[in-house]
Amino acid sequence: MGQWGYERQHDALDVDGEAEAEQRDALEGARDWVDDHVDRWQPVLPELNPHIEGAVTRMQFLADHLRRAGERALAEFGLRREEHEALHMLAGHGGRRDLTQLAIDLGAAPNALSERLDVLEKRGFVARKSAGRRSSAEGEGGDQLELTDEGHATWLAAIEAAGEEERRLFGTLDWHEQRLLSGLLRQIMLATETSYDETDGTYEETDDEG
Repeated sequence: MGQWGYERQHDALDVDGEAEAEQRDALEGARDWVDDHVDRWQPVLPELNPHIEGAVTRMQFLADHLRRAGERALAEFGLRREEHEALHMLAGHGGRRDLTQLAIDLGAAPNALSERLDVLEKRGFVARKSAGRRSSAEGEGGDQLELTDEGHATWLAAIEAAGEEERRLFGTLDWHEQRLLSGLLRQIMLATETSYDETDGTYEETDDEG
């Protein structure tokens, strides 16, 4: 941490006040169940890097925790995750998409997606118009889908509800810490942009985003 840690301590005093800074210092020495997990496995696996194991275990737990919190929030609106994903993708494309495009976006089979859209259409969240006969130049995109005003409002409200737990958890960090965490995770994410070549056992860079 070095100089950055020294500056952060003074930032905390200036921005949060002395009481908040003391509370943060106390938390830095606190333990969680992951510390016990690392302590238990360190003697069994002497080569285990406690920092990597701790970070990975915490990321996995937090990702699962946020997933479950998000699903509970969606349930309040009577939505399953895959239904909300369809609304989300429509909203991200200006509220309009044809069935084939949406299926590709979601990585879903058109038939399975059509059943999902039936539910959303019955609830008034999505309007579907049959494509009818189309010229070969236009392609065969399938039914035309449109996100209704009610669907957009429900999608937005569900997003807000699902984000409450994210804001609560990351609200334990100040702006500087949130920015630092985001930057560190970006650095790790960039390292995933490689693909393994089984022919020669090497990794090569790729421009794929996921």
